[in-house]
This record gives sequence, structure tokens and C-alpha cells, in this order.
Amino acid sequence: MTLDPDQLGRSKQDLAEMLRNLRLQAGLTGDRLAVRCGISQSKISKIETGKVTPSLVDVEQILRALGAPGDLTQEVSSLARIAHTEWQNKRSSWRRGIERRQAELSRLEAAATELRYFLPSMITGLLATPEYMRASLANVTGDRTEVINRKIERQGVLQDASKEFTFILTEQAARWALLPPAAMALQIDRLASLTCLPSVRIGVLPFGTPLTRGPMNTFTIYDDRLVTVETFTGRMVFRDPKDIGQHRELFALFEETAAFGENARMLLSEWAAAYRS
Repeated sequence: MTLDPDQLGRSKQDLAEMLRNLRLQAGLTGDRLAVRCGISQSKISKIETGKVTPSLVDVEQILRALGAPGDLTQEVSSLARIAHTEWQNKRSSWRRGIERRQAELSRLEAAATELRYFLPSMITGLLATPEYMRASLANVTGDRTEVINRKIERQGVLQDASKEFTFILTEQAARWALLPPAAMALQIDRLASLTCLPSVRIGVLPFGTPLTRGPMNTFTIYDDRLVTVETFTGRMVFRDPKDIGQHRELFALFEETAAFGENARMLLSEWAAAYRS
């Protein structure tokens, strides 16, 4: 399925209109459709007016009740998956304020109990030193002090024993030279120290690790609720269970191969020593 950012913005209303038109073509009232598919009439009404985005299960029930043919079912189901995907443009995010973005991340972290981060290229803010944070914000205009303070505040969530954090970093992510050598060594030392927190697991994938899937994008999984995927120009938010499940499977593949615990600390120590030398 190809995801066009412009299409993402229209898909929810398109889905609502398509389901309503299919019901009308079938000659059914909202009440009769509700009885046939086991969904309340009020929810059917909200789905058709775009006030509620139906789940894939809802869509499948409605299409079965309408007797939709296979090719049409596939088309509407694809539209439903797109409706559960959100595109967040980075330029728009910066215009709204990067501090607001930090508040959004803080809310996501507070609401989740099991968080998984795959980091193929750089270190995420929860694991970063203030120097690394500042360097990562080099392309952001304006005063970055408040943003760095917010990032440091967010790191307190790693101490929450009710949560489970798993970070998987490629060697490139850990060693990407965003800072001078001495500062990079300190950043890698911080990664090693965080592996000792009871709520945090940090796995590393050194160069040469055999993998059947390529590390394409940074992504974060929040419980079974949503996945965020980072690109250069923005991020996509997936809420569809199938998309979440596929990212969980991919994360599990990397997790099985990554080095954790003492093995991870040994590798991180070697990489920090290489910067010091």
C-alpha cells in the first residue's frame, strides 16, 4: 500500500462517505445496517459522518452486512488502514513549536507501560547527554535551551519501575559522530550506565551482525496502541493493529539478534575507548 501524505489527510472523510454510499446503494437504513452487523445505530451514524474512525473489524462487519464483493472489500479495507495512519510534517511541527512536540512525547511515554525503540541511525533524546541533544538540534532555529530542559525532564520516566523500556541501537546509531571524540565517549558511557536501570534494556547490533531485514527507519512502539515511524521530513503514526503487529514482529527479529546486558556493555566500552584513543 502506497501512502501519500495528501491522501492521509483526506482518507477519514473518504472512508465515511464511501461507507455511507455503499449503505444507500444497498437500500438499507442506518438502523437496519446496525442490526445486521451488530454495531449500534449511533456508532454507524458517527462513522458515516466522520466523527468516529471505524476499526478494521468494524469495516469488515459493515462490508459483510452489505454483501460487498471481494475487490470492493479490499479497496475499502485499504482505505480504512490509511485512515488509521497520520502524517506529521516536521516543518509544521516546528511551526507549532518544538516545546509542544516534547509535551506530546511526554504524554505518550506517560500513558504507555511497554515502550520499544528501534534506533538505526542516531541516539534518541531519552538516552542522550545534554551535549548530544544540543548538537541534534543544530538545524532548529531559536533558543534551544528550553527544549533541552524538556528533554532532560522527560528522561525521568526511565526511573519509573512500572514501565518497561527496550532500546535497540545499531552500531552506527551509537557511534555516529555528532560530537567531538571526548564528548562522544561520554555519550556512549551514558548508554552503558543506563543498561543498569531495572526498567531499561539496551541492545546493540554491531556491524557484521547477520540480519534478514534492513534497518530502514527509526520507529517507536507504544504498547499495542500505536507506532511512530521517523523520516527526514516528518513522522507517520500507525494505529491499525496490523501495522502495529508488523512493527512488533520486526522489533522482535532485531531483539533476538541484539547483544544485551554485559555483552552490550562490553561493546559500548570498546566503542567509547575507540573515541578516547
